[in-house]
Amino acid sequence: MAVGGWTFARACRLLGVQERRARRWQQRRLAGELGDRPGGGHAVHGLMPEEVTRILALAERWGEIDGSHRKLAHRGSYERQVWVSPSTVLRVLLEHGRALPYRPPRVRSLKRPWPDWVDYRPRQVWGYDITEFPSAGTQALAILDLVSRKWIDTLICPQATDLQVKLIFTRALEAEGLMQQVLETADQPAEQRRPVLLAVSDNGPQMTSGSTREFMALHAIATHYGRPGTPTDQAHIESLFGHVKYDWPHLCHLTDVGDLALELDAVRAQYNGVRLHAGIGYVTPDDEHEGRGARIRAARRHGLQHARAARIAYHRQRRLAL
Repeated sequence: MAVGGWTFARACRLLGVQERRARRWQQRRLAGELGDRPGGGHAVHGLMPEEVTRILALAERWGEIDGSHRKLAHRGSYERQVWVSPSTVLRVLLEHGRALPYRPPRVRSLKRPWPDWVDYRPRQVWGYDITEFPSAGTQALAILDLVSRKWIDTLICPQATDLQVKLIFTRALEAEGLMQQVLETADQPAEQRRPVLLAVSDNGPQMTSGSTREFMALHAIATHYGRPGTPTDQAHIESLFGHVKYDWPHLCHLTDVGDLALELDAVRAQYNGVRLHAGIGYVTPDDEHEGRGARIRAARRHGLQHARAARIAYHRQRRLAL
């Protein structure tokens, strides 16, 4: 039917309305039902009544143990009772006024700072740790200078005990020229004594044994233990063997203890004298340990500035020549 020269289909196209929908509106207008109808209906994927019952039963049975709507959702499928998402479990519990037992978050322990007498310089703070070499059926105990990152010494031992800790520290003190300072400190009056260095470690039994503590005290070495379960408190020494095993993967495949000991000594020489360490500004640990690190870093900064100035002069000269 055309009105004023406009057909119904043409009017719908101009208004951007589907003709079928417009016809439906006409029928509703004739029936007096053109007004908006109230919302209603249900989601076709909504929960069934028995699923709601199973969720509530699940919370009653496992709420105290799981303590989380996320775990309860997985517990439902684990027990082959109900398969729903965590958000659905939470919604059902809230709708029925159910609450899971409150569990306060774990109290975060505070990191213990180093003593005030510690100077951040080489030969002042050492870290030591143990790692496994399963192919060789042995362990390796290592000492690292936490300031210069120099790998000071390594000791192969089938099972590390306080005896190996004493031995490696004695060798390291002699190698670093600190044994004489230890002897001089022992002759001083008790009220004037100051520790020679700080030894940082985790809470392993070899580190916390009474024999180890006595040895450290006799050699004027203060001890500092990280928080239990927090390896980042001594991250540098914890990551030492991770880097070593990644950069020299053949170490993990050696089966002879003697070969492993020789290779670790060779790798330690490369680690200290050849490998550039990102944590100390891309110099070697030997450079940092002997005081050359700051000069090398300053020389690089100066070299970068000089190279930039040379490039600018070069390109300006070329432009003038053209």
